[in-house]
Amino acid sequence: MAGRLRAPTGRYGGRSAEERQAERRRRFLDAALQLFGGTPGYRGTTVAALSQAAGLSTRQFYEEFCTLEDVLAALHLEVNRWAEQAVLAALAEADGLPLAERVAVLFRAYARDVTSDPRRIRVAFVEIIGVSPRLEEQRLARRARWVDLIRAEADAAAARGEAAPRDYRLAATAFIGSVNGLLHDWSSGWVEATLDDVVDELVRLLLGMLRPAGWHPPAR
Repeated sequence: MAGRLRAPTGRYGGRSAEERQAERRRRFLDAALQLFGGTPGYRGTTVAALSQAAGLSTRQFYEEFCTLEDVLAALHLEVNRWAEQAVLAALAEADGLPLAERVAVLFRAYARDVTSDPRRIRVAFVEIIGVSPRLEEQRLARRARWVDLIRAEADAAAARGEAAPRDYRLAATAFIGSVNGLLHDWSSGWVEATLDDVVDELVRLLLGMLRPAGWHPPAR
């Protein structure tokens, strides 16, 4: 299909066309979280099945999206946006805390958000993999945002004298891979630990990266 069908315009039932469109889109995304993040998964879902789960028609689907891949792309961005908002809100509240406490706040907020619904982890870390070059580019772009956040925190800590000054590009990339892998394994039941145990381990990993053996804070 070359493009979406045109949605109706005007007011109906006291709601504008834009409001109705937003509601339809929300229902499709909620249904996608259920099906893509659960059973049968993205690759086992059809437009008809998604429309049925949303309580809408396939015609209404094509008024909002061109393909199921478009839905997965939108849902992947939304899951990441929820986690990013949780982290940024937590960091704002942690302003001025010592480095170890600030790092703990950051990862507790991230871990609690992404693990609050196992379907979010499956969408972000499993279903998005290998779908298409377009979605791989999107996945890596979102991952780069998390890497940039860690680098910014590391650089700020180094400027305050709380961390070793160095280029954190590779370290931040490796660390984000560890975060994603550990949280996925924990949510799948492959790691016997509490979420607090997982967060504590991630905090230790990051602090070890920021404060390597032999480094000491500059004298004040």
